Amino acid sequence: MIDRYGPSPADARAPWALDWLTFGSVTRALLILLAAWVLQSFLQAILAACVTAVASWPLYTRFANRMPAHLRRSATPLIFTCLMFVFVLAPMVFAFGALLCEAHSLILQIGAADQRGIALPHWLESVPLVGSWALARWQSELAHPGTLLLWAQRTDPAILLGWAQSLGQFTVHHAIIIVFTSLLLFFFYQDGEMLAQGCRRVLRERLGAGVEHYIGLGTRAMRASVNSMLVVALFVGLTTAVAFALAGVPQAAVWAAITGSLALVPFLGYAAVIALALHLVIQGAAAAALMALILGCVILLAGDKVVRPAVARGGVGLPFVWVLMGCLGGFQVLGLVGLVIGPVVLTLAGELWKQRVRDAAATDANDGVSLAEERPHSAERETDADFMSRYGQRRCN
Repeated sequence: MIDRYGPSPADARAPWALDWLTFGSVTRALLILLAAWVLQSFLQAILAACVTAVASWPLYTRFANRMPAHLRRSATPLIFTCLMFVFVLAPMVFAFGALLCEAHSLILQIGAADQRGIALPHWLESVPLVGSWALARWQSELAHPGTLLLWAQRTDPAILLGWAQSLGQFTVHHAIIIVFTSLLLFFFYQDGEMLAQGCRRVLRERLGAGVEHYIGLGTRAMRASVNSMLVVALFVGLTTAVAFALAGVPQAAVWAAITGSLALVPFLGYAAVIALALHLVIQGAAAAALMALILGCVILLAGDKVVRPAVARGGVGLPFVWVLMGCLGGFQVLGLVGLVIGPVVLTLAGELWKQRVRDAAATDANDGVSLAEERPHSAERETDADFMSRYGQRRCN
């Protein structure tokens, strides 16, 4: 404010203070963007460690309370991190390793059969519609010795080299993610309470006290997503063990463990069932292959469409189609950790939408009450058309 005595010292400093505030905000934003750019390669590791820490925090607190007080700062986080590594990552490593071993064994069997000509399956001719066509193609393409070897020799070596290079990059990338996830998980267990309190304080300051509701909702959704994955894996593993044993599958327990471990990811368990069916077909057990394929697909379908939504419904609160899209979309964007992050993001977005609808409904109700109170009660009352016209003009304004 300027008077006859000139501008006050506070008014004189206001433009500089505003410029300094703007400069500070821009600087903080640039530092945050720079930090995100530096850590972009470790985004999956950070998210995986956060998800694992949040989902397992109740178990960690119980475990830490039973440890000696002088070990809770260093030894307790280290021991629990190792336990999480063993019980979470070991099944996946076992499943992929077992599949690779079975694939190698299957390739050796196919190579040995190709040296003497792959024998025609006796059940192929009885297949409806395509049986005769498949029989003729088999006799012309696969019945002669060395047919598959000739096909392999015709394959472009650059394609095989590209596949090998992609597989190597995939393995190295995920090995790095696992290592940094384990390191971050140790520090999250060590300083988890302090980090959680700091995050809550900052969010309350920036977004208001109502953010506590969304923090609790996100936490429940994350734990529900993780629990649904683990329950589906156990359900598929146990039921497929019984089903494969009834179908007469050799090493039914091993194949059930592979299928259950891969069932953590939606639709990935079908790869194990199909691989098992092909393995049995090569060995000539067509009936066992068909029975294992049908039972395995039915169990996986029940796990994905019945068990997973039933377990996750309490925390996620989304229909199955949204849970499925969240899992698959998150997996496509963020990898394995996206199976948990995707449904959580959709849950928070759905809650924001519901809150916006509730606020809009409350606003409309309040406007209706206020307008009803404003209607004239005198003898010269306005008509309903005039009242609705005035109400519409007020809503537009």
